[in-house]
Amino acid sequence: MSNPLLDFTDLPLFDQIRAEHVAPAVDALLQQAEQALETVTAPAFAADWSAMAGTLDVATERLGRAWGAVSHLNSVMDTPELRAAYNAALPRVTEFWTRLGADERLYAKYKAMDASRLNAEQQQALRNAIRNFVLSGAELQGAAKERFAQIQERQAELSQKFSENALDATDAFAYFASADEVAGIPADVLQTAAQAAEADGRTGQYKLTLKMPCYLPVMQFAERSDLREKLYRAYVTRASDQAPAEAAQYDNTALIREILALRREEAQLLGYPNFGELSVVPKMAGSAGEVVRFLRDLSRRARPYAEQDVADLRAFAKSQLGLAEPQAWDWPYIGEKLKEARYAFSEQEVKQYFTAPKVLAGLFQIIETLFEVQIRRDTAPVWHPAVEFYRIERGGQLVGQFYLDQPARTGKRGGAWMDDVRARWLRPDTSRLQTPVAHLVCNFADGVGGKPPLLTHDDVITLFHEFGHGLHHMLTQVNERDVSGISGVEWDAVELPSQFMENFCWEWSVLRHMTAHVDTGEPLPRALFDKMLAAKNYQAGMQTLRQIEFALFDMLLHTEHDPADDFMPVLQRVREEVAVLQPPAFSRTAHTFSHIFAGGYAAGYYSYKWAEVLSADAYAAFEEAQAGSDQPSVETGRRYRQAILEVGGSRPAMESFKAFRGREPQLDALLRHQGMAGTAA
Repeated sequence: MSNPLLDFTDLPLFDQIRAEHVAPAVDALLQQAEQALETVTAPAFAADWSAMAGTLDVATERLGRAWGAVSHLNSVMDTPELRAAYNAALPRVTEFWTRLGADERLYAKYKAMDASRLNAEQQQALRNAIRNFVLSGAELQGAAKERFAQIQERQAELSQKFSENALDATDAFAYFASADEVAGIPADVLQTAAQAAEADGRTGQYKLTLKMPCYLPVMQFAERSDLREKLYRAYVTRASDQAPAEAAQYDNTALIREILALRREEAQLLGYPNFGELSVVPKMAGSAGEVVRFLRDLSRRARPYAEQDVADLRAFAKSQLGLAEPQAWDWPYIGEKLKEARYAFSEQEVKQYFTAPKVLAGLFQIIETLFEVQIRRDTAPVWHPAVEFYRIERGGQLVGQFYLDQPARTGKRGGAWMDDVRARWLRPDTSRLQTPVAHLVCNFADGVGGKPPLLTHDDVITLFHEFGHGLHHMLTQVNERDVSGISGVEWDAVELPSQFMENFCWEWSVLRHMTAHVDTGEPLPRALFDKMLAAKNYQAGMQTLRQIEFALFDMLLHTEHDPADDFMPVLQRVREEVAVLQPPAFSRTAHTFSHIFAGGYAAGYYSYKWAEVLSADAYAAFEEAQAGSDQPSVETGRRYRQAILEVGGSRPAMESFKAFRGREPQLDALLRHQGMAGTAA
C-alpha cells in the first residue's frame, strides 16, 4: 500500500488520506526521526548548523508535515475512525517532540556551535533554540526530567479531549422549532434550518443548532425570548457540569482542573512560580504582572464607555421593547434593535451585499495592490468539495499557496484559524527553496437556494483577520525555517498582521469593490456604508471589557489561582471587577475556552489586546500617508511588508515595529480607532 502521508513530493494528498494510513506513517516517520537524532548526537558529528539541519531538521520536518495533515483533517473532517487513529498516535508523537526538546546531547551540540559563522537569521534561530531547550526541560535531570515528559504527554491528551468535548457538545444539540416560534429570524437562516430539519425527517420544522451561523442570528433577531433562552442556556452550559444529564459525558470540568495543575507543576519544575511567568519568557511582555497592569489600565479607560453602553441598552429595552428586567439572552436582541433604531440599518440588510465570491475578489484586490502580488486559482487535492486552492505570485514567481475552507459543517471545529502546511525554507537536503503553504479556515453560513453564501460584516472582518495571519506566513522572505513566517515571532505580537488587516473592512475605497447585492448585483450604497461607519464603535466599551475579562481570567488562572481549588470563583471575581453585565450563575464559558485549554493561548489570551495596540498604531501609518486620498498608500504597504511581514521571526517584534514606525508603539491609535479617545458621554 502506498501511503499518501509518506508522499512529500509536493502538496499533501488530502483526498487520499484515510484513518488506516496514520499509524504506519507515524511508525515510519518516527523511526526516521529517531535515527536522525541518534546520528546528529553521536560524539563524532560536528556541531554545525547546516549539517544538523540537513539530517535532523529534514527528518523532523517530514514528521511535522505528515502529523500536521492528520491534525488538520481531525479539525475539519472529524470522523470516529480518524479520531481514533489520531488519538492512538498522539501520545507517541508528543513523546518524541518532548524528548527531542529536552535531549541533553542535542542541547550540548547547539551550545557548542560557533554563532559567528552563522548568518543573522540562523543566529536568531540558534538563540531561540537554546532558550527553547531550557523551557523544554533540557537542563532537568533524572526523575524531574521524566516527570516533565509525562506532563507534556498528559497535557496533549487532555487538550485533545477538551477539544473533542467542545465539538461533540456543540454538535449534539439541536432544537426543532415550530413555525410560530421563529418570528424575526432571517429568511436565509430559516431556509437552512428548514432543510436541515427535513433531512432529519422533521418536515415543517426548523432545526436550530449551536453552530455560529445559526446561533448568533437567533440570539440577535428571534422575537421569542423563550426561544433565545433555550439556545442561550444550551450554548453557555456546553461541555460543563450545568449541561443536561444526557450530555454529561462532555463535561470539561475535571480536564480543566488537571490541565491547570499540570501547567503549574511544569512551571515549578523549570524554576518558575507559576505558568503565567513561564508563559511570558519568550514573549514581548516582561512579566505576568506587566500583563495584568496593562489589562487593568485598559479596563479602567474602557469602563466609562461600557457603562454608557449598558445604560443606553437598559433605557431602550424599557421604553421601546417593554423589557424592564432584561435577561442574559435578551441583550444581543436588544443590542441589535437599538443599533437598528439608532443607525437606521440592520445586519441583515448589510449582509445581502456581501456575497462570499465578491468579498473574496475585493480582498484579493487590496492584497494585490498593497503588497504587489498576484493571486490566482490553483489546483491541489482537497478534503472537501467546498475547499478552494490559490497561489500568490510576484513578477511571475511563486511566493506561496493557500487552501481556503469557508463553510461551517458537522465534524468541523468552530471558530476560524490559520495554520501552516509547510514553511518557507531553503532546504539543506536539496538546496532548493521550499515555498510556504497555509490553511485558512472559517465557519461561515453556506449558500442556500442556489445563491452564493452571504457573509455578515463580522464574517468579512474574520476573513481579513485570518488572511493577515496567512500573509505573515506566506510573504516571508526568510530562508531559515525556524524563523520564517510566523515561526519564532513572539506570541503577543503574532496577532499584529491579522488585526492590521481588519482595518481595511472599514475603508470605503476597499469595501465598495467587494459588494454586490445577492439579488440585484447593486454595490453597497454609500449611505448604508456611512451608517455602518457611524455604528462601528457601537458597544466598543462593552466589547473591550469582554475581551479583557477573558484575558484577565486566563492570566489570573495561571498565576494567582491554586489548581487544587475550584476555578469558577476566579471567573466570578474577574467578572465582578471587569464586566458591566453579569451573566447568570449557570454560565460556564470557561468550559469551551478552547484558546487556552486546547490552543496556544494559555496565559497568552492577552495577546489579542496587546497586539491590537501594535496593529492600530501600524495602521495609523497608512492613515497618515493617505491624508486626503481615498487609495491606500502602496509605498507604505511596501514598507510594512518589508519591515514586518517579510522578516517573520528573524528579529524581535519590537525591532520590526520600530523599523516600520520609527518609534515604539503607542496606545493612542487603538483608543481613537475604538472611539474611546475622549471622555465618555
